[in-house]
Amino acid sequence: MFRISIHKKLAMAAGLGALCIDMTIQKGEFIVLYGASGVGKTSLLRIIAGLLQPENGYITSSHKVWLDTEKNIDVPVQKRNIGFVFQDLALFPNMTVLENLQYAGKSRRDGNAIIRLLKMVHLEGLADRKPNTLSGGQRQRVALIRALAVQPELLLLDEPFSSLDIQMHGQLRED
Repeated sequence: MFRISIHKKLAMAAGLGALCIDMTIQKGEFIVLYGASGVGKTSLLRIIAGLLQPENGYITSSHKVWLDTEKNIDVPVQKRNIGFVFQDLALFPNMTVLENLQYAGKSRRDGNAIIRLLKMVHLEGLADRKPNTLSGGQRQRVALIRALAVQPELLLLDEPFSSLDIQMHGQLRED
């Protein structure tokens, strides 16, 4: 379970505003954020990940405090056990698909698990290719399985299916 209660002043599309969130996420629950462009959806994900700081608030997982502004606790992003698919995908351009996945998974995933992830998104034949040689949809699928390779406690997806065709979009949502 995650408990999130934060307040952050933001320059939003409509001008200055405040992002105020108070929510609980249960294990296995899917939460979808939607709204107009510039209302703070990506900012909220970045706060949860530890990439953006709120003025005040807290974020707790079932076993650890990630953020508590009153107690001056702020666990770094690399220690929050999250998977994050960014809008810009953020793949390492100097690494192959396989190397991107191995880097993300480190010792958490064996080679068979990475192959299963590649098969899940129909990219097993492209493991030795670099991101700049892939289509936008292929890069998006690599970013998605890279986020899964870390076996995250929380998976944050920022427009993760925007470059995918409708058939792949539906299949990946199911998977």
